[in-house]
Amino acid sequence: MTFTPLRGAVAAVALIAAMPAAAEDLVIGLRAGPDSIDPHWSTLGSQAEALRHVYDTLVDVDDKLQLKPGLAVSWEPIDDTTWDFKLREGVKFHDGTDFTAEDAKFSIERIPEVTGPMSMTLYTKYVDSVEIIDDYTLRVHTKGIAPALPNDFTRLFVVPSETGMEAGNEEFNSGEKAIGTGPFTFVSWQPKGDLVLEKFDGWWGGEVAWDTVTRKEIPDDAARVAALRSGQVDLINYVPASDYLSMQNDSDLETFVSDSVYILNVQPSQAQPLPQKVRVNGEEIDDNPLADLRVRKALDLAINRDVLVNVVLEGLGTPANQLMPEGFFGYTDEIGAKPYDIEQAKELLAEAGYPDGFEIDFTCTNNRVPGDAVVCEALAQMWSRLGLTVNAQALNGTVFFPAAARKEYSMAMSAWGTLTGEAAYTYGAMIRTPDAEKGFGNFNRTDYSNPEFDAVFDEGAQTLDAEERRALYEEASLIAMEDRALIPTVILQTVWAADADTLDFTARVDQETRAYEIMPAE
Repeated sequence: MTFTPLRGAVAAVALIAAMPAAAEDLVIGLRAGPDSIDPHWSTLGSQAEALRHVYDTLVDVDDKLQLKPGLAVSWEPIDDTTWDFKLREGVKFHDGTDFTAEDAKFSIERIPEVTGPMSMTLYTKYVDSVEIIDDYTLRVHTKGIAPALPNDFTRLFVVPSETGMEAGNEEFNSGEKAIGTGPFTFVSWQPKGDLVLEKFDGWWGGEVAWDTVTRKEIPDDAARVAALRSGQVDLINYVPASDYLSMQNDSDLETFVSDSVYILNVQPSQAQPLPQKVRVNGEEIDDNPLADLRVRKALDLAINRDVLVNVVLEGLGTPANQLMPEGFFGYTDEIGAKPYDIEQAKELLAEAGYPDGFEIDFTCTNNRVPGDAVVCEALAQMWSRLGLTVNAQALNGTVFFPAAARKEYSMAMSAWGTLTGEAAYTYGAMIRTPDAEKGFGNFNRTDYSNPEFDAVFDEGAQTLDAEERRALYEEASLIAMEDRALIPTVILQTVWAADADTLDFTARVDQETRAYEIMPAE
């Protein structure tokens, strides 16, 4: 069944029965919420954003992704393969028990035991073993040199050791095991609905402004905007570009804009055979055109990134030329702006043996980040100028991501953010040849494998000297982008909106909406 945006908006608003929030209560309308209350279930940003209200991480980041203390107050390498983390004393779990190194150790060791849709082992890939020195000193032994370990631990959510390895989704989702040290306690959660939280007076981070927080999942953009305008919610995220300009001219509303770390990347599978076969003149073929670098270059050259930014996203973005934004550790200045050259693209396609193009399926998300569905459709139209027939389909993330993990798509697009601020996170997960023992390639969905890239990246991952490591990651970036291992399109900007002069809100580059960082306006 298909709903128009207006009908979807009316239906969603009708379902929201809450009255406008009182001063001590905060109601937030969000495009996506958690898929589980288990903090080790999935790597999705919307999952982490929601659950960090209940659980704390060992290391935290500020709104610009700079590391800062979390449950660990300091960390230092003892030798090439050993890190010590000094833990915060006096921290209480929501059930009143003390937080100690035993809980941190248990949480690290639990992650590989949880079978979720997107494995959290991305954040523990360097861990070989964990040792307790005393109640507030955790020693982590690593698989070789691991300079990025503190960055990875920004997503290491801590649960009590009494949780038990056998605890699963049912126990977390009911609230039985939803016990953390975070600023709020878990009250209730409805999948695809409301996550209700209550202030935890014993939080080590200090006083928070809100007695209760309700995070309403409203995936329809128009419905989310309507909920704000009707006073049903105090704040919304992911304001669509189509509403941003009108909101700027509305004295009753205030908008907050930030550059983000999220880039929409095209993922051309190099698998043989392709999971979804390509068709030429209506007939399926066994060959994979995407395995030919000339075809991937043609796809890249046919993307007009200025149009994507200025027309499709109405200015809320910037063209992307590599997998991380400028200024991140591993970004290289040697890659210039991506050219748009449809004639050269056609020549490359003809050289590869497809002068009349081919037909291919292209699958994207439609609720992961702002603009993902419209960029998906725009790319399909741009590639049609090459003579390609692109069957674009935008799916909800709950459908897209499990299928992507099973490598069911021949060509896909979704957003990825370098949430640790450095290249090892992105390259090790998405580009590196999969290696279960080393924990690399967890999110390599394209079967891309280049021994030269692997060698340079691995050397960087084992180099403690920051400048030497940076140079190696920049070299790795050059290799991956020359290969078109992935094809970056646009870096997204994020817009939040609230009633004018009601909230003191700081926009974050990781797109997170953290209720405990929000204050009522003075």
